[in-house]
Amino acid sequence: MKYIKSIILAMAMAVGLGSCDFLDKEPTNTTSGNYFNDEAETESFLRGVYAILTQPSFYGNEYYYLVGGDDLEAYGGAGRAPSKSGLICNNAITSDPSVYSFWYTLYSGINRANIFLEEIGNVSKMNETNRQTYTAEARFLRAFYYFNLVQCWGDVPFRTHSTQSVVGLDQERTPKAEIYDFICKEMEESSANLVKASDISYRPGRVTRETAWGILARVYMFRAGEHYRDKTSPDEAKIKEYFKQASLFASKVKDEGGFGLAPNYWDFFIDQCANRYNSTANESMWEAEFTGNYATDTRTEGRVGNIIGIQAPDLSSKTELTGKADPGFGYCFFWSTPKLYELYVANGDTKRMNWSIAPFTYTESAKGKGVDGRLFEKGKLAEVKGQYYDQSFSYGDTDSRAKKGDREKTNETKEYDLACGKWRREYEADKKSKNFTSINFPILRYADVLLMIAECENEVNNGPTAKAYECINAVRKRAGIELLEDGMTKDEFRQAVKDERAMELCFEMTRRFDLIRWGELVKNMNELAPRAQNGTNWKFGPSNVYTYYQISDAYNYFPIPANEIAVNALIHKNNPGW
Repeated sequence: MKYIKSIILAMAMAVGLGSCDFLDKEPTNTTSGNYFNDEAETESFLRGVYAILTQPSFYGNEYYYLVGGDDLEAYGGAGRAPSKSGLICNNAITSDPSVYSFWYTLYSGINRANIFLEEIGNVSKMNETNRQTYTAEARFLRAFYYFNLVQCWGDVPFRTHSTQSVVGLDQERTPKAEIYDFICKEMEESSANLVKASDISYRPGRVTRETAWGILARVYMFRAGEHYRDKTSPDEAKIKEYFKQASLFASKVKDEGGFGLAPNYWDFFIDQCANRYNSTANESMWEAEFTGNYATDTRTEGRVGNIIGIQAPDLSSKTELTGKADPGFGYCFFWSTPKLYELYVANGDTKRMNWSIAPFTYTESAKGKGVDGRLFEKGKLAEVKGQYYDQSFSYGDTDSRAKKGDREKTNETKEYDLACGKWRREYEADKKSKNFTSINFPILRYADVLLMIAECENEVNNGPTAKAYECINAVRKRAGIELLEDGMTKDEFRQAVKDERAMELCFEMTRRFDLIRWGELVKNMNELAPRAQNGTNWKFGPSNVYTYYQISDAYNYFPIPANEIAVNALIHKNNPGW
């Protein structure tokens, strides 16, 4: 059963989910001690701190529209107009509701954590080991929410105590360097009292010691690239130290043992879609957890597999259709770019390609009667038969002239923008609702940690070490592609890591931040605009997709929400370009 099962409504109201300003969490004074009084209530409140992760404004929905636009993936689809919210189409404004909702949600999580940390010491009937563990979890989550704020906005208001009054809510922005220091300290110190992954059987809904180390490595790596978006001279000594620290903590995950890569790339994602954890290997380290099918009063579902995932028809109203006749509706807002497609082809990477980029579409021979076939891109059916075919719905071999069954197109693929295929609703056990799923989203997995180690080793040692080759080649071996050989230069290996992260982690919402920390967001995006405009291997490019790539340096940051500037007298200006 998933660790985060529901939002405790009374607690949620206590911390002000309905408020308008992030500091205005409490419309009146609060009374200390009213939140939780025993261990059971303490754990329930802690679940509420976790529950921020699954809010619709975070991993539950809108996060994908905020950070999903990059050089590997585009918002699109036949005749689809640009998204009206988020940064995915790079048309955001300072009053964008998704931007503000994310800002508010993160501060709501921080305030919940602050209340929790202030009150947990007052609970008398509590196991002391649990008190230490719960405290560590709240400290880590608070630091994680601050990291999201810094990644997106840079300097932000910073507070480590809860809001207890409506008086004195205005607060200026704190330099991000100070917040980074706090984040790193909190994550490192809290890790000592977090449970080990092995103690909870590698069930990744709960923060563990290894989770904290892996996320802390991510923090240090992003911090190492801050000079790019600020256009300041790099402090080489500091940058090397940040990479050293990142390598240290990522390596602690590896050295701890117990984690590994699933035998097949798709095993990890099938587990997520089927509501399982690490059934073939302990690769999943932390997930945003969702459950249910929108059929009960408890709202803990998400949109993974529906807005981001394989395309399929809406058969949710056809109660008689189950199993492969209704593989689950998908809007499919997320499509590959030709750059991602060609990167897979250049590396001979058919395994990850055929899972990450959907090689087929579900079809109905009679509309509304149920899915009864799959139409594959030419040559892909044979490849998939050697991969995950036996683990997926199949509809019987037919030829290209048939209207049902598994068959292939007769012509070679000319369009390289194909649907994201990572999260497939066919693995959900229950009758599918139209828009909501129980599919979790990966926040951290072991493959990412291995690639972090490889990158850091290269940066710290001015070239790849044996450990760097070991880590990147473990990921490449699982993918079934050629291993890297000794003798690469620092620059060559750095590019190899960038490409590997692209092929391994595409659609997992890490790419935009990778490009920012590498100083490549604007350059990489702008380079794709002419190709999207002329439509070379880009079916949906000529209409409007090219405008998503015509961005400026402003997009290295999110805009400070206009609502916040309007009510906070100590924030006088927005981020550059907004």
